[in-house]
Amino acid sequence: MLANPPPDTLAAAAGVRAGDTVRAIDGESIATWQELRWRVLQAALQRQSAQLETLDERGHIAMVALDLSGFPSADVETDVLEKIGLRLYRPPLEPVLGQVLAGGAAERAGLMSGDRILRVDGSPIENWDAFVNAIRSHPGSELSIAFERAGSEHRAQVVPDAVSAGNARIGRIGAGPRQPEAYAEKLVIRVQHGPLASLGRAAAKTADIALFSLKMLGKMLIGEVSWRHLSGPVTIADFAGQSASLGWVSYLTFLALISISLGVLNLLPIPLLDGGHLMYYAIEIIKGRPVSERFMELGQRVGLALLLVMMAFAFYNDLNRLLTG
Repeated sequence: MLANPPPDTLAAAAGVRAGDTVRAIDGESIATWQELRWRVLQAALQRQSAQLETLDERGHIAMVALDLSGFPSADVETDVLEKIGLRLYRPPLEPVLGQVLAGGAAERAGLMSGDRILRVDGSPIENWDAFVNAIRSHPGSELSIAFERAGSEHRAQVVPDAVSAGNARIGRIGAGPRQPEAYAEKLVIRVQHGPLASLGRAAAKTADIALFSLKMLGKMLIGEVSWRHLSGPVTIADFAGQSASLGWVSYLTFLALISISLGVLNLLPIPLLDGGHLMYYAIEIIKGRPVSERFMELGQRVGLALLLVMMAFAFYNDLNRLLTG
């Protein structure tokens, strides 16, 4: 189920409303938020329109067209659905701090778990989303926060840390909301399949990701997609740690994604890779004789140069992400 899209977003312009449930995209049924994110990401990268079939709270079915032809390719590294304005509906939470990260702006200001936020710079805070919006819109600026602790009102001066979110800078204080019991379970949809159906869906998903990786490489070569999306070992290690912190399912999913990406790269027709050897075998079958040693030597040099260039781009992007946050 979707929340109300922010104004001046593609979703708002397309007519998406709070309470709409996305049933299918481009005629293909979807059941989870991850499936919606994957399909919209593909359409955004290919700059195609996406047709959403939605069901409102009254049971009326409608078609919503998202025009992604002008979606900036640089924004695919951010939350694409958030940029478009597609937000997952969440029941409103009270503005009460739950987890407070060590070393964060909230801890430095003296805020603690259980504190109820009352006002930010004099503006009343009714729910957690209002508090988040106030923090995000003031990166690096001092805010006066009134909060309630043990029945008494207190004040704290908080300076949200400025972090990058795509091309924008937002504020964060390193705190999360206190969630009621079973709150998370209400937001989770569990989809299960039998063994045979799972194998079929796994094969289809693998082919889909492999084809998508090839399309991305092709768009990088012709300049439609930035080389900034190429990642190296530093970024891989970073995401591996993040996925491991979310649980073993997320970690195994990340390993599967990396395995598919490496498999696609290894099968490219580049000398020094397995795909290059397959290319030589194909030429030998067509010609009826092996390729010359001179041709193989030139191929090895070209292949080595291509791999070095790709590695250089990957390491540069890793260092750039590491230094710029």
